[in-house]
Amino acid sequence: MKSTKKVSNVSDLTSRDRNSIWHHISPYNVKNPPMVVEEGKGSWITDAQGNRYLDGMSGLWCVNVGYGREELALAAYEQIKKLAYAPMTMSHEPAIELAEKVNEMLDDDYMIFYSNSGSDANEVAFKMARQYHRQNGEVDRHKFISRYRAYHGSSMGALSATGQSMRKYKYEPLIQGFLHVSPPDNYRKPDSITEEDYNLQRAEELENTIIWEQKETIAAVIMEPVITGGGVLIPHPIYVEKVQEICHRHGVLLIIDEVICGFGRTGKKFGHQHFGIKPDIVTMAKGLTSAYLPLSITAVRKDIYETFKNGDDTSHFRHVNTFGGNPAACALALKNIEIMEHENLYERSAESGDKLLQGLDDLKNHPFVGNLRGIGMIVGIELVEDKTTKEPASKERLAKIISDCKDNGLIIGKNGDTVAGYNNILTLSPPLSSSEEDVEFMIAVLQKVFSENQS
Repeated sequence: MKSTKKVSNVSDLTSRDRNSIWHHISPYNVKNPPMVVEEGKGSWITDAQGNRYLDGMSGLWCVNVGYGREELALAAYEQIKKLAYAPMTMSHEPAIELAEKVNEMLDDDYMIFYSNSGSDANEVAFKMARQYHRQNGEVDRHKFISRYRAYHGSSMGALSATGQSMRKYKYEPLIQGFLHVSPPDNYRKPDSITEEDYNLQRAEELENTIIWEQKETIAAVIMEPVITGGGVLIPHPIYVEKVQEICHRHGVLLIIDEVICGFGRTGKKFGHQHFGIKPDIVTMAKGLTSAYLPLSITAVRKDIYETFKNGDDTSHFRHVNTFGGNPAACALALKNIEIMEHENLYERSAESGDKLLQGLDDLKNHPFVGNLRGIGMIVGIELVEDKTTKEPASKERLAKIISDCKDNGLIIGKNGDTVAGYNNILTLSPPLSSSEEDVEFMIAVLQKVFSENQS
């Protein structure tokens, strides 16, 4: 829907943008300049031309409580007036209260280390894991195991853990000691095997890697509860349970990356709570503040923390982050969590996600939809050229559907720049606060667009 305001300055903004800004993960395309976003309210954003769009991706999987929450702005404002900054070599009340709240949500006993982003949180986890093992006398434990197709960040260590070759290409060599195994991609499992047995095989592959690499050299396994940006790959519960058991048996730490899955995105407070596991380290960002301010957390089991207290000159964790744990960001995060609890957004995420999947169920009959899957407010629509061979759809086919959705007022995403030939999954990750009308709008647009793209 377009507003009646004049838009004479839009071309000027676009020109100035092109002259000054290097955009994230975007090819240069003079014919398709970036959208200049002017305002957000609820699940909707408005561009500089007055066009309104339902943001079906919550920005980058992160605006969990929706746009325009004045109470979040006020929480940050009041804290900035009182105390704008204190380094976490010191402490402050919002950081203390937030750490206590996150522990309550995790239903366990962790120590909380603050940073700025998901990449930061994972970098911290890697350093902590290596130092923990060295201080336990296991000096050879330095390797990390991740999964292909998983994303864990863009900084050099986090990118090394990432299992997406297109993200790494031209930046290698990266950090030594990062290994990758196959993910549980249930859509592409062999027809001759059950989903449960297939997931057990994927877990056994991970264990074999631990053994073949000499288990005394493995520091940790890192994984998202659900591979999100890599294609919305949802494991069978037996896979996650088995991975934890394998880690415990071989003395390997289990790092769970909740950067996207956390704070209600999957229909629970944290994604790993679907599987009944207790991670050694949990990383989180994005939904922690609903992206209103930068903040991330690396939560570390207390018995791991205790090994950093032996008193020698290098036993403490020698890592500092200038802006991590900013008082305003912590105060805002507390208000953000309060909103989620008051509005039952964890439960609403599960309910709205179910409604969204049910409303899209007919797409399974579409000639180019190979698979429809989701958990909470995460949906993946895998497009194929042929349902029998499961040949991934062309990038042109995905681009057309994404463009048509945008023309109809809906922003959706895809698993872009991941693994060559397998960037064929459309993604939705709308705000958890989306209304019933918002969900119905998404369903209606997607049904319309797919009905118009039958060939």
